[in-house]
Amino acid sequence: MIRSNRARWALSFADLCLLLLGFFVLLQANQATRDKALAGLGTYFGAIEAPRQVDLTAGDIFEPGEALLNARGRAAVTKTAAAFASNNEIVQIQSIGIERGRYRFDAWDLAAARLGAIARALTAAGVPQARLRIVGLAEEADGQTPGHQIIRMVAKPALPH
Repeated sequence: MIRSNRARWALSFADLCLLLLGFFVLLQANQATRDKALAGLGTYFGAIEAPRQVDLTAGDIFEPGEALLNARGRAAVTKTAAAFASNNEIVQIQSIGIERGRYRFDAWDLAAARLGAIARALTAAGVPQARLRIVGLAEEADGQTPGHQIIRMVAKPALPH
């Protein structure tokens, strides 16, 4: 009697393993809808969606040593603002690393002024100022070359009132 109960358990476990294996084989075989199916699966099981994040290299979007956006920077911030403006998420703006100031600013002042310039550009492009948060300066990220600044914008769900 004990032996038959063990056999039923093993058979059920084997069925479960084969079912999971078949599910992932089918998911892998259909590359076109794999990401969509995985996102739906995560939502079904209560997974928390990763926040949207945009990283821009400050040296590419600002005038050298200044907190003035160049043409490429204005285009990049406008494109980013379009993605963030259509919902009620909070947009956090952060500086990772700092560049050496050359003219009017020292390194910290330059990093802070650039965060303010990004916030003003996002507001001008349609993101309400009430949804923007400047969270400050962070240490240099792993793998980042010292002396370079990254502007990180992250959309996070707004807290309920």
